[in-house]
Amino acid sequence: MTWLSRRGGPREWIRGTWREWRGAELRVLAAALVVAVAAVAAVGFFTDRVDRGMAQQATLLLGGDMAVVGDQPIPEDWLAEAERRGLQTARTAALPSVLFTPEDDSRLSALRAVDRDWPLLGEALVRTDPDADPEVRTQGPEPGTAWLEGALLQALEREVGDTVEVGELELQVAGEITREPDRGSALLDIAPRLMLAYEDLEVSGLIGPGSRVRYELFVTGPAAPIESYRDWIEERLEPGQRLRGLDDANPQLQVAIERAERFLGLASLMAVLLAGAAIAVAAHHFAQRRADAAAVMRALGASGRHVLRLYFGHVLIIALLASALGLAIGFAAQFVLSALLGEWLAGDLPPPGLRPVAAGLGVGLITAIGFALPALLRIGQVSPLRVLRRDLGLPPASVWLSGLLALLAFGALLYWQAADPRLAAWVLLGTAGALVVLGALGLLLVLTLRPLRNHGGMAMRFGLANLSRRGGLSAVQLVAFSIGILALLLLAIVRVDLLSAWDASIPADAPNQFFVNIQPGQEEAFADRIEASGLERPQMDPMIRGRLIAINDQPVQPDDFDDDQTRRLVDREFNLSYAEEPPEHNRVTEGHWFHHGPTGEAADGAWSVEAGLMERFGLEIGDSLTFRVGGQPVRGVIANVREVDWDSFRVNFFVIGPPALLGEQPRTYITALHVPEGMGAEQNRWLREFPAVSAIDVGAIIEQVRDVMDQATRAVEYVFLFTLVAGLTVLFAAVQATRDVRRRETALLRTLGARRHHIRRALLAEFGSLGFLAGLLAAIIATAVGALLAWQVFEFDYRINPMTFVFGIVGGTLGIALAGWLGTRSVLRQAPLGVLRGPE
Repeated sequence: MTWLSRRGGPREWIRGTWREWRGAELRVLAAALVVAVAAVAAVGFFTDRVDRGMAQQATLLLGGDMAVVGDQPIPEDWLAEAERRGLQTARTAALPSVLFTPEDDSRLSALRAVDRDWPLLGEALVRTDPDADPEVRTQGPEPGTAWLEGALLQALEREVGDTVEVGELELQVAGEITREPDRGSALLDIAPRLMLAYEDLEVSGLIGPGSRVRYELFVTGPAAPIESYRDWIEERLEPGQRLRGLDDANPQLQVAIERAERFLGLASLMAVLLAGAAIAVAAHHFAQRRADAAAVMRALGASGRHVLRLYFGHVLIIALLASALGLAIGFAAQFVLSALLGEWLAGDLPPPGLRPVAAGLGVGLITAIGFALPALLRIGQVSPLRVLRRDLGLPPASVWLSGLLALLAFGALLYWQAADPRLAAWVLLGTAGALVVLGALGLLLVLTLRPLRNHGGMAMRFGLANLSRRGGLSAVQLVAFSIGILALLLLAIVRVDLLSAWDASIPADAPNQFFVNIQPGQEEAFADRIEASGLERPQMDPMIRGRLIAINDQPVQPDDFDDDQTRRLVDREFNLSYAEEPPEHNRVTEGHWFHHGPTGEAADGAWSVEAGLMERFGLEIGDSLTFRVGGQPVRGVIANVREVDWDSFRVNFFVIGPPALLGEQPRTYITALHVPEGMGAEQNRWLREFPAVSAIDVGAIIEQVRDVMDQATRAVEYVFLFTLVAGLTVLFAAVQATRDVRRRETALLRTLGARRHHIRRALLAEFGSLGFLAGLLAAIIATAVGALLAWQVFEFDYRINPMTFVFGIVGGTLGIALAGWLGTRSVLRQAPLGVLRGPE
């Protein structure tokens, strides 16, 4: 047994790693791992902080240990039963309503009425002096007063002590509410908060048939009485009422946050994929450079397994150190994500736990092993005869083994991030397909350069010759950069173009105000008032609240469906309507309108259903739907299917019936119209005359949605910067893989009389051409994706933006040329004689 065969433990790994670190290959491999782990860790630390914050604030977000939420007032006997069991309770009611000032200014507000026992948990913060700190309040506002959110005060130019009007009430502003302990998030609110006393709401005149009021009962107390009270309540819940516990505090916010976390996590994996490509290239070069050393060790008696274990140990140590550095960078980077998305959550986020640390280390190790192991296996198989015969290279790489290990590694990371096998499979297949298409296009573009390499100056000819000579490696680099540039173009330019095209598709006179809760008997008077103001007389559509209780006479419950949106549709009340004729902006695609059939007879017990709802519930013409309206079942058969233009900004309904079916049911009216600029004061006078009517500003809601989209987009752009850096790492890995060849080429050129600046221009031409192709490919695909989304998803015309090509091509050319030049500067400093005398 030779001395070498007895070595190979951790100490030898560490000493050997320090020696190997002088080679550039392990440094490139480490850089790729740092980028991959930093991308995943930045998202991981941020999402862990969010999850911990949601868990810590669950009780506060819920408002108690349990809550009942519904569209009906909380019965008094429920409060009495809770008091009998020694539990504390608080009631609230929330609805959108227009707020007025004596000067006739108005704003839509998210009105919330709270009783004297609110809040059960936590404290409200209210500022009564603009120059003082907020004060802690453990009770809601006094009757006759209101607390307004800062945004509402600024919009109405109100101060503490001023008065505002809502419905039939005149309220004094008693303070600015800065923290509402059980609000959860401003992400899902369509308007700033106004808070008033519960008893004031009852006399405000805002509540009537069809009012969209959400009633809540919060309960807190010892665990055992809470559980028994929960059981007691469950037996008495009516349709439209549901129990909420700590596990589903603020469910809409949780769903939004979970989707954002998942999307950011999947975006970060694109950086991992490109980093894996850099690792594979670096490991391949590492194996080639260490072939002589491995042959010497084999000749001295080391087994192939020993050689593999030794070099695998070097890579493992580098992976651990690089992962640790990536975790540190990711921890710092997550503060930027917190700043970008911090408005989605109330309060400061708690520090993260150790879960992202374990996840980051796992990503580093899986990526290193999955993408580097195929190359390392070749080192273990090198022949000892290579010591005597230099022509004996490494065994050929197994394309299938390399692809399979990389696919398994990336698939495992996808499954871990997506937490959904089906989603992970689709993303994996989509990613593989996109890479194949990009790779084929990239190789095709590289091959098209071959006829051009005999044209132009020396620098251009040499640069294009290098690209076409290393076609496969050039295609890998091209794909890597195309992905990074494509992501940035889609987020930074195409997204804006789509929004602009959407704006342009909306007619200038499209309705911008919805008026809801128009009471029966007032619809004609309200229409007369609008017409008297010089506007076209609006159409008043009846709106009836009904809950779906049966399909084909079979009872339906939310739990009968897997899809969250379908469950929510069953759980809430539908807005039904009736009409003699189909709406002008709807198109009947199947069946006939109620009295437009072959016989011309009216179909009194029939429904007209929107096409998307038909698909969601798997309905067909002839199926029956039963709604509970005003406490009574209303049954009808589906007579026709409508295609609804939801982008028309007109009043639309999922389900419409004939007047004979719904005409006698309790109802309110709704209308939509375009109110020109400058008529705000006139609109306020309409609403003052009809205090129960609420106006919903569609433009303001769209602006809020855009604000949320902008925040999310900036966060995704930030994550995709890691993808771009990973693409640069692929470039450096490819440069290092060809460094020896470039050194000899440069030495030969300089020996033949070429000057440094000639070679520098050639290298810039090579990498500039690569950047040009990558930017061109990314711009073409980004434009195609934008056009496809506009055509298939948004259904409007899309105009090609030349700036997509300008930024893609110019940015790609300059950026990659600079990166390539930085990576090859050392080659130009090599003395030609030393290079030509050295080993090949």
